[in-house]
Amino acid sequence: MSARLKNAFVEMALISEAHIAGIVVHASKSNIEKIRQAISTLPSSEIHAISPEGKMVVTLEAGRSGIIADQIKAISALPGVYSASLVYQHHEDVAALDEEIRDEPDASKLY
Repeated sequence: MSARLKNAFVEMALISEAHIAGIVVHASKSNIEKIRQAISTLPSSEIHAISPEGKMVVTLEAGRSGIIADQIKAISALPGVYSASLVYQHHEDVAALDEEIRDEPDASKLY
């Protein structure tokens, strides 16, 4: 591997990122409280809603996408969970979170 490529990998590893994922969990109604407690123990997890049918709206936050994937796998493996589906995932460099966002009066300049 060239020194330039190696330096690029090192720089990528040092960039702090913020990842957020929205997931829907479908679970057995009889196990919903245990599942809620288990999800609540995951770092930076938040349960926003639970339906009477056993569906939960959850957000997960982490510094790397791999951590989010591991958390979704862990939720899927809980007894009584039928599915844990990724609905939305976004990431930013942490430094970008401090940048000011301008209002664009001309919508054609938005991407």
